Amino acid sequence: MLTRDDLHAYCLQMTGAYEDFPFGVGVSVMKVKGKMFALLPVDEAPQTISLKCDPVEAAILRQNYEAIEAGYHLNKKHWNTVTMSDELEDKRIKEMIEDSYILVRQKLKKADRLELEKEENS
Repeated sequence: MLTRDDLHAYCLQMTGAYEDFPFGVGVSVMKVKGKMFALLPVDEAPQTISLKCDPVEAAILRQNYEAIEAGYHLNKKHWNTVTMSDELEDKRIKEMIEDSYILVRQKLKKADRLELEKEENS
């Protein structure tokens, strides 16, 4: 099962990703070009991570997994909160992180997207 440190490190591996604390020291927010793609509570048990998700997929995931709920204090249509448990494989959680990052990145201004592509190719 992924730990908070694992989740944190994986999020920061995304091109242009950085950590911010706009809601205080209790919640680490992972961003790309100023846009949130993951929220990771600093001291929570069991550990959770909130991720952006396609609305249709978000609903399907919530129906299929007890560990996935509508985003806590977020737009319920576009965000899911995932509780770390044995129900979900680490690979699946990492895929959800990548999907969240990609969704946010696709909505960035063209100049920002091009800058990230340049960073990836250098």
